[in-house]
Order: sequence, then C-alpha cells, then structure tokens
Amino acid sequence: MNNRITVAKTAGFCFGVDRAVNMVYDLSNQNKKVCTLGPIIHNPQLVEDLSKKGVSIISSPEEAQKDDTIVIRSHGVGKEVYDNLTKLNLNYVDATCPFVAKIHRIVREKSLQGYTIIIAGDKNHPEVLGIKGHSVTETYVIKDEQELLECLKVLKNFGKTDIILVAQTTYNTKIWSECIKSAKKVCTNLIFFDTICNATNERQAEAVSLAKKSDLMIVVGGKESSNTKKLKDVCEKYTTTHLIETADELFNLPISNYETIGVTAGASTPAYIIKEVIKTMSEILNQEENFALLFEQSLETEKLYNGKRVKGIVTTIAPNEVHVDIGAKQAGIIPRDELSENPDLKSSDIVSVGDEIELIVLKVNDQEGIVTLSKKRCDAQAAFEEVKKAYEEGKVLTGTITNVVKGGVLVLYNNTKVFIPASQVSDKRVEDLTTVLKQEVSFKILEVNERRGRALGSVKAVINENKKAVEEKFWADIEVGKQYKGEVKSLTSYGAFVDLGGVDGMIHITELAWTKIKHPSEVVNVGDVVEVYVKDLDKEKHRISLGYKKTEDNPWVKFENEYKVGDVVKVKIVSFTSYGAFATIIPGIDGLIHISQIANQRVEKIEEILEIGQEVEAKIIDINLDEKRVSLSMRALLPEEDQKIAKEEQAVEEE
Repeated sequence: MNNRITVAKTAGFCFGVDRAVNMVYDLSNQNKKVCTLGPIIHNPQLVEDLSKKGVSIISSPEEAQKDDTIVIRSHGVGKEVYDNLTKLNLNYVDATCPFVAKIHRIVREKSLQGYTIIIAGDKNHPEVLGIKGHSVTETYVIKDEQELLECLKVLKNFGKTDIILVAQTTYNTKIWSECIKSAKKVCTNLIFFDTICNATNERQAEAVSLAKKSDLMIVVGGKESSNTKKLKDVCEKYTTTHLIETADELFNLPISNYETIGVTAGASTPAYIIKEVIKTMSEILNQEENFALLFEQSLETEKLYNGKRVKGIVTTIAPNEVHVDIGAKQAGIIPRDELSENPDLKSSDIVSVGDEIELIVLKVNDQEGIVTLSKKRCDAQAAFEEVKKAYEEGKVLTGTITNVVKGGVLVLYNNTKVFIPASQVSDKRVEDLTTVLKQEVSFKILEVNERRGRALGSVKAVINENKKAVEEKFWADIEVGKQYKGEVKSLTSYGAFVDLGGVDGMIHITELAWTKIKHPSEVVNVGDVVEVYVKDLDKEKHRISLGYKKTEDNPWVKFENEYKVGDVVKVKIVSFTSYGAFATIIPGIDGLIHISQIANQRVEKIEEILEIGQEVEAKIIDINLDEKRVSLSMRALLPEEDQKIAKEEQAVEEE
C-alpha cells in the first residue's frame, strides 16, 4: 500500500503558547526559582521537562515563597489573582496570551459600563475562569447555540438588554457561527466580539481541509488541551481520527491500513513531539521519505514576494516604525507612514504589542534580512471592498473629513478616502469648505470606480433621507391637541414659524398673546424654544396651525379669579369716548367709566377732568363675563354727601 503522510502547516505552538513557554525557559536559564500558576500549557511532556529544570507548579499565589518568580500562564487569570499577587508582594511575570488579554480588557470595560457578559466556551477551562474574573457584573458561560438561546431568554425575562458575547480563544468556529446566526434573530441588542484566535481559526480550517482528503487523521497534543480536543472534534466529522499525546501511542493504532494520513497538532504541542510522531509513523509504514525533511517542509514559511498579503504579530513599537513577526526568517518592519492614513495618530494609538494584523509586503531584502510591510495599504484594500459593498447595499458609512481638495472634500473611512463633491457636503450651501474639516459625517456611496480604486460619496443624500424619515414619522404621529417643544425659525407680519423637529408649523399672530399685538417680535424671537400645541392641521397640504396662548394666561380667567363687584381698583385711563372713559384694570382687561360715573357734577368734556395715562381709583360696579364687560365708577368713591348731590343733579337733568 502506498502510504502518504501530510502534516498541517499550522501544527504546533501558537504565538501565545510559544511566548509563554519561552518566558519560562528563559527565567529558568537565568537560575531563578520559577513556579507557574497552574501548568504552563496542557502538555504533560513539556511540563515534565520543565519540572526537571526546577520549575514547579502552584495553584494559588498563597502557595508561593517570597523568592519565587511566578509565571502567569497564557490562559490568563482573573483580576483577583493580580490583586493577591500585589497584596502578597510577590514577583511575577505575566505570560497571558495577548489575544486573551484583549478579551480581559473588553469584559472589564463593558462590565464597568453595566453590560451583562456571556462567554462562549468551556465553563471549567482556566481561560474562561480568568475571563470571568475580570467582570464586575453578572457573567454566564454557554457551551453551544442551545444554551445561548436559553440564556438570552432568561436575561430577557429579567429585563436585561445591555449584553455582550465573547468567545474563548480556542472555541469551535462552526459552533460560534451558529451561535451568532441564532442570537441575531432573538436579540438585536446583543453586541458580539469575535475573540476566537486567528491561529485557532486557521488551525481548525486547515485540519478540516486535511481531514476531507485523508483516510486517517492523527491529532497530536495533550488530552486535557481544549484546542487539541476541538481539533479532534472537527476532524472526526470527516474521517477516522485519533488524538495521541506521544509517538508511542501509534503502535496501538492500525495506521498501516490507511493510504492517506493527515497529521495536525494542538497549539500547546511542542515541535519535538510532532517530529517524533512523524518519525515513528514513517518507521511503522516503512516509508523511504525522509521524515526530517517532511517535518521541516510542514513548518516551512511560504515564499515572500512584493504584494503578498501576510499576517503578523506586533512585537515592538517605536515612534518611526513597528516590528512584527510574520513567521519568516526575515524581520518584519512597518514604517510609520505605512501604518495609517491618519498622521495625527501615534504608532501606539494604532497597534499594541501582541496584536495580530494583516499586511502587504512592499519589499523583501534577503541580504539585510528585512521585509518592509504596509498596514495602511492592506487596510485601504479591505476598506475599499467595504465601500463597494456599501454602494451595492445602499449602506450609510461614517468617516472624518480630512482634506479640502479641488471641487470638494475627502472623507477618511477605515483607511480609504472617499471624494465628496462640494454640492454633496451638506443640504445647504457651504461657502468655506475648511469649516467642515475634522468633522465626522455620515455619507452614502454614489459611484465606485474599481479600475482606479476611487469612490464618490454624498453627505447630502443621508441628510435628505433622514429628513424624509423624520417627516414621515412626524406626520404619522401628529394629531390635534398634541403638544410639542420647538424652535422659532422665522417671523412674519402675520405670525411665527416653529421647527417641531424637521417639520414647521405656524403660530398666527392672534395666537401669540391674549392682548392685541402689532408684530410677533413683541412676544417671541428667532431662536426661542417655545411650547406649542397643534390647533389644526392639513395632512394633505402639510400645513400645521399651532396654538401658543395658554388658558391660565387668559386675562379674563385671572380677572374672574381675583376680582369681584365692589372691589376698589387702581386703573389707568387709556381712551375716551363720547359716553365715557376706558381704563385698564389688568393687562388685557379694560373697564368703562361711564361719563355719569366720573364726577359728582355734570361732565361736559371728559378730557377737562381726566388725562390719557392718568392713574385713578375706581370701584367695580358691574361684571358681565359673557359679554366681557366691566363697569367702573369714580363717583362711587366720593363722600356720601357728594354722591347725594350728584344724584339730585342727575334727577333734575333727567326731568
């Protein structure tokens, strides 16, 4: 039988595990007394090797000695553990995988904002326990789609709406996709953070691809390793799969019965164990293929060339450049001007040590051992694809206006620039485009030129769409009597126009005050915020008549509540007629002093006794609320003798 062995290129240590293991070995080589907080990785062979070098394992900070150097493993720990280490004044080195630390930051920040946390993963796994330890709010762990839906149902019943979902870095990518798809249908408020490590994604994807082409899959790694067990789970759906920890276990398997064999390994599996497995398998199969060459080829980095897209881990950040590990012999360098389109940002604002980022190879210099890379160009390509998709779907994007150019402005959207013509910058004419620089705007894509890699957008289109949506909702909700707060937009001789929130209504001049006014500016000014109510409306013609006067401000209501017949009031003379004088009692209410009620003698000319603007005292002798009339008398306040004389004179005149 012609047996063939294929080894996955992603087999073996991931970045986080390799980093943690190297830290422990380095500390051990420095003759330090090292202990790890739990096994550094889930691989008994490597843990045993470290033990031989004097590295011990403790389960809590309290077990450490004062001269110990404690290593926090790549799985990470909760905040309480850090607090205990500080409280006990112990030396420690943090080997938490940067991807796990990122989840810690997300959970900490969001829980402090009041969000409930859901973690997709193994509730007993140390990584999950560590993530939980950074939350200050309720935290739930779910293993699959069903448990997630049950959890969301419970939270909904308790009125919990602010919820985030994160995943253990080694979580099954297929189950994660199913969780996301189902959750979106039942909880629109749920915020997702796809925190599955890219190395895990790639490892599982390659394992599945290899399993589909193989008669047998051998998964190498610790049997307690979460990511290794998941590799076995994804592979055995497509072919016969065995999980082994050491090469010795191969002798108990009928591997000679299989023609094509695939080999992969967990993220915590040392290279020497993979090498030993391949060697033993080759010997069992009596293959002539050089197992060492096979192993080296499996780990060989693909050839680099200009324009190639690669992934790298940020290792060092300097002001003028960023160093990355791209898994090649050459050192990866990103010059500052190839990091981002935004010159105002520092390198540390854009990336952090441990970040995995996508890059484009600009230049390979084998002689100097350097690969020059660009994040900016890679981001721009990805962003342009988003722009194209947004154009096809009519999606609204958000960006910042960074440049004024001939005929318009440029908006920076996720490291790609979109041209906005001057006529599309606003729904109003913008005379000086520099006034909109640095503004964040929402815009739609009107046109895409794929050949030139350019896009044309419009802010105006979004503003107009928003206005239309606001107007439609407004007209659907408006009804007579409904109250609004609005801003006075303009004044005319016949009234005031008020913006009710995208739709204008008018207060007629007669509705502005209970007293007669000559112009609306006597009551309101442009910019005033006023409370109004809908008095009348015409939905077909989109006309709204607004009321502004309040019943409690009606002078007749005030007069009725505060005055009665017999009251003596101070009034101001405002006008004369042939039969008497009108005097203001309170603003909006005038009373008549009949000519016979002015004095105790016959009055020929009222103006000889009274003057316009003069204040006098008068007695209310009659109130007719139906006809809105008030009768006043000055004579009623004269001494009784004078009143008697006046009455006699009046009687004589009448005879």
